[in-house]
Amino acid sequence: MTPITFTVEHQSGKARAGTLITAHGTIRTPIFMPVGTYGSVKSVDPDDLRSLGTQILLANTFHLHERPGETLIEGMGGLHRFMNWDGPILTDSGGFQVFSLAKLAKISDEGVHFQSPVNGSKRFFNPEVVMGIQRALGIDIAMVFDQCPPGDSDRETVQRAMARTTRWATRCRAFEMKPHQARFGIIQGGVYEDLRLEHLEELRALDFDGYAIGGLSVGEPIPEMYRILEALAHRMPEAKPRYLMGVGTPLDIVTGIGSGVDMFDCVMPTRNARNGQLFTDDGVVVMTNARHRDSERPIMEGCTCGTCRRGFTRAYLHHLLKTRELLYYRLATIHNLHYYLDLVSRARAAIAAGTYDSFASAYISRYRSGDRATN
Repeated sequence: MTPITFTVEHQSGKARAGTLITAHGTIRTPIFMPVGTYGSVKSVDPDDLRSLGTQILLANTFHLHERPGETLIEGMGGLHRFMNWDGPILTDSGGFQVFSLAKLAKISDEGVHFQSPVNGSKRFFNPEVVMGIQRALGIDIAMVFDQCPPGDSDRETVQRAMARTTRWATRCRAFEMKPHQARFGIIQGGVYEDLRLEHLEELRALDFDGYAIGGLSVGEPIPEMYRILEALAHRMPEAKPRYLMGVGTPLDIVTGIGSGVDMFDCVMPTRNARNGQLFTDDGVVVMTNARHRDSERPIMEGCTCGTCRRGFTRAYLHHLLKTRELLYYRLATIHNLHYYLDLVSRARAAIAAGTYDSFASAYISRYRSGDRATN
């Protein structure tokens, strides 16, 4: 018995619309996963997330291990109960965070010794430790422990990281998880197409429940990322979910779906909301701009999010942001999350109608050429 089931229901070009069934609920793909690093999506609560149509959340193994610790969370009934979220949860393995601490880390095939960024104490992560943390959290989809090299790494560095990721993936695959917990392998290989395809075949042989593309949006030029997506995504196993990790802008998501990706996550809608950047079909509205001081317009005409639908104006949001009122962060985050979730819903409808390429082309053209003077 497999912990998840995935069915592709529609295809338009390389874009796919499917259904992913987990122990905690059903997910309609393509899907965007809001990021709740510490078990919380900043400034919104689980009821907000449900009303926005959130189908699955992402949390972070590394950060939850640091605070409050998986032992406490497991004792509280697991992460679902701890954060009062009854839907599916995917956890990143924390590999990206560990390797971002390169100056504090010592890496070997056995694992990674590093210092906690919280209190400087010694830590050790390896495949078994990381999978054990995710097991204790009780989540639905666990990511394997991988080595993510910087985007500007040379070929030899990428090959070493790729080989180590395969060795670690084998150990993660052998680790016993709870019956409902799926495991996703992570494909590395940098911006080298042949290495990406080689690593895909190595991980395909391990028969994971799903597959992710890691190591993109880590400093490489955007055209390079798109080139790798175009070459790789549609070659990933057809009968299993395809996940692009940590990406990205609305244009990245529309492009990724067109390349054959099913699942996305990124801190951008929540982080950028807090920084005053709100997404629309005509590009990004920068709420700090003085032109919004007396604007009666909503963030986006026709938007059905709670912020726009209830008549909150750009002038009011500009005022809240300038005065650092907490209400701003909630209203802005609600809009941005709604925008991302609605975008993948529109994409799914276009795939079902067999018109994804024309949808994507029109969307990208409008987004890029939007009247920035009004934003």
